[in-house]
Amino acid sequence: LNLNSGAVIIGAMLISPLMNPILGVGLGIGTNDRTMLWQALKNFGIAVIIALVTSILYFALTPIDTFTPEMQSRTEPTILDALVAVFGGLAGIISVTRLDKTNAIPGVAIATALMPPLCVAGYGLVLAFTDLDQGLTVFWRAGYLFFLNSFFIAVTAYLIIRLLRFPYRKYVNKNEARKSQ
Repeated sequence: LNLNSGAVIIGAMLISPLMNPILGVGLGIGTNDRTMLWQALKNFGIAVIIALVTSILYFALTPIDTFTPEMQSRTEPTILDALVAVFGGLAGIISVTRLDKTNAIPGVAIATALMPPLCVAGYGLVLAFTDLDQGLTVFWRAGYLFFLNSFFIAVTAYLIIRLLRFPYRKYVNKNEARKSQ
């Protein structure tokens, strides 16, 4: 991101560990499976923390501190970002639910760009040590884009799961069933 290299940014999107936990959140909610939902949220939280800590360490240690156009574009979310997240979530959950498996997840990960906004949020936290206002602005705007993408992917996954009529999880006793509602 701070070298303004599109190829490296696309590579970061490909190795993003964030897509499957987000789809898992939609699936867990859509099938009323609390265990799956909590596991997906735990995996998502761990992935977010690792990405933020790694980006904070990188931006704190690198001598390159230029706020590049690639970084700036991750702080200016538009309605198009939301639409890309909806269609990316649609492609992702459909590819996961098909009997014959496809390799659409890398394309979805690239389209929705989950990792770059999270890394720019880490840059914002590092920047906040020298310029609090600008650093927090970068952090919140990049974080908002990340949240927007994550939210719309999860919502789309939920809607497709319900549209495909995946069965709800069955609970052994009435007490567990009541807790899940």
